[in-house]
Amino acid sequence: MRAVVLAAGVGQRLRGLLDNIPKPMANVLGKPILEHNIEWLKKFGVTDIFVNLHYLPECITGYFGDGSDWNVHITYSHEKELLGTAGAVKKISWKYWNDEDSEPFLVVYGDNILSDFDLTRIIKFHKTNPCIATICLYRKPEEVYKSGVAVINEHSRILRFIEKPAPGQITSDLVNTGIYVLEPVILKYIPESGSCDFARDVFPKVLDDGKQLNGFVFDANLIAIDTPQLFRKNIDLKVTK
Repeated sequence: MRAVVLAAGVGQRLRGLLDNIPKPMANVLGKPILEHNIEWLKKFGVTDIFVNLHYLPECITGYFGDGSDWNVHITYSHEKELLGTAGAVKKISWKYWNDEDSEPFLVVYGDNILSDFDLTRIIKFHKTNPCIATICLYRKPEEVYKSGVAVINEHSRILRFIEKPAPGQITSDLVNTGIYVLEPVILKYIPESGSCDFARDVFPKVLDDGKQLNGFVFDANLIAIDTPQLFRKNIDLKVTK
């Protein structure tokens, strides 16, 4: 299974805290967040990895090279203008993937860590519960409005997905972890050019089309640095080059 690790974001909310490296290269638990994710994918047999780049790309390419030191193969996709989470995947699929490829693939947001999560669980869940996309979710007791929120039924089918909902729209504490298992058919919901986001654009469009999305709820530890508060809580301010 191939994986796309999203690492192009500028990290606007962390301006002043993390200005000299891309957010996925921030040092947590002794190494860059992106390195944790690559090692995590390798642990579960995912070695064909695509990484999108935009902000200070040389920090990432200079550190990881072709990935051989981690026994993986990394292909980089440079974005002159940010394409969004889905737009990044669309560009990679057009350039590197064969049209006949039919296997599901992974998308992982490169600025979170799920080091103690068994990746095979969500892959198995996806394959035994057919749908266009399986979104990994976790329960967040506070500040839900800062995340993508999913409402699911007793069969794990997603009924609604709202990116950063207004207070009156919040009816669930299940939020998006930024880990997806996707069927290639989802690429049809992404425009051929321009910026497009999975949470804001693609998932609501799939639901409006009557297609199935599933939510996989996990109980592992998530380390994130999305906000200045989380950054200060989880970050080791020693920069890793």
